[in-house]
This record gives sequence, structure tokens and C-alpha cells, in this order.
Amino acid sequence: MKKPFYKRWWFWLIVVVVVLAIAGGSGGGDESTVDYNPGTVSSQTDGSAAQSTQPDVQDVNEPPVDDGVPQEYKNALAKAESYSSLMNMSKQSIYDQLTSEHGEGFPAEAAQYAVDNLQADYNANALAKAQSYSDNMHMSKQGIYDQLTSQHGEQFTAEEAQYAVDNLQADYNANALEKAKRYYYDMSMSKDAVWDQLTSEYGEQFTASEADYAIANLE
Repeated sequence: MKKPFYKRWWFWLIVVVVVLAIAGGSGGGDESTVDYNPGTVSSQTDGSAAQSTQPDVQDVNEPPVDDGVPQEYKNALAKAESYSSLMNMSKQSIYDQLTSEHGEGFPAEAAQYAVDNLQADYNANALAKAQSYSDNMHMSKQGIYDQLTSQHGEQFTAEEAQYAVDNLQADYNANALEKAKRYYYDMSMSKDAVWDQLTSEYGEQFTASEADYAIANLE
């Protein structure tokens, strides 16, 4: 009796050869290899190679770049920027505030670095101060100029103060009248005394015409 064909050795040899042939044909397509260098994967397809590299991740624990400027100087500059932008102060006033023992208490070198490197429009600062003196204190043009340039006042330069009063939107007649009302009604002064106070170089420093307007409009 003959053995079935599937029990013969030559049948299984054919099966093995066919399986190997199929496996070899399917594995001859794309071949991908991983390079030893982490982050780099190279792929080969039909003999051509393409390479993609992932960007390196920066170490978040790296210290900040040293620009050579002491932190104390940077702190002084930050304070100076605040005084200029929020309080419209002059260069000299900012320096004095930074170095004052009753102010910020920075060393002179740090304060000087701050005002030298401060990006500020002092003309604009002077104008803002002038507008405040006119709107809130009803001062005269000369009175505002003197306050802007005074060593005991705002300490702006003569040029900055002149720019301010030249560009100030103010009604000096109305300012003189407001001052006159205080002297006349609150301090019970005579009209002649009020006029003298309004025009005095030691007083309000309004012009004669501005004082005339004020007296004429008291009642």
C-alpha cells in the first residue's frame, strides 16, 4: 500500500521551498533601519535614502545669558522706567529719587546707568506735568514754567519746560479767574489786592490782561 503524497518527504521539501520563496519575496520591499544616533531615523526605499532629524531640546535649567550688566543696575533701570512712564518725571528728578536714602537707595553708579539708558521723552513728560498744573492748580504760564524748571520743583531743563508751555492747551483767563475766586471768596481779599496777587512776580504771575479778565468776572 502506497503512502499518501502528503506523508512523503519530497512533498514537505516542496512546501518548505515555497514558504521560503514567499517570505523572501515579501521582505524585499521597504527596508528601514534605525541609526545608532538617537533622534535620527534613516529610511531606505528602492535604494534611495531620506533622513529626518529631530530638533534638540534646550535644557530648561540653563542659566540666563550673562550680558555683563549687574542686576542692581537693571533694577535701577526698571524703577527709572516706571517713574518716567507713570509719573512723567524729569531726568534729574528720576536720578535724585533713585539715589535718595528716602527714595530707592540705589548706588550712584546704578542710578547713572539707569538715566543714561532710559528711553524717555522728557519733552512729553514736561508737557504732561504742565497740563496737570494748569488743569488742577490753575496756574499761569510763567508760574508753570518756573515750577517745571525749579530745583525744588520738577527740575526739567529750560528747553523741556519751554516746549511744555509752548504746546500746552490752557485757558489762562479761566485759570486767573479760578485763582481770583479763591482769593476773593475764600480769603476775603479786596479786588485790588486780588489783582495785585494775580500779577505779582512773587505771586501767581498772570499777565495784566488775564488779571483784568478775572476781576471783571468775579461777580
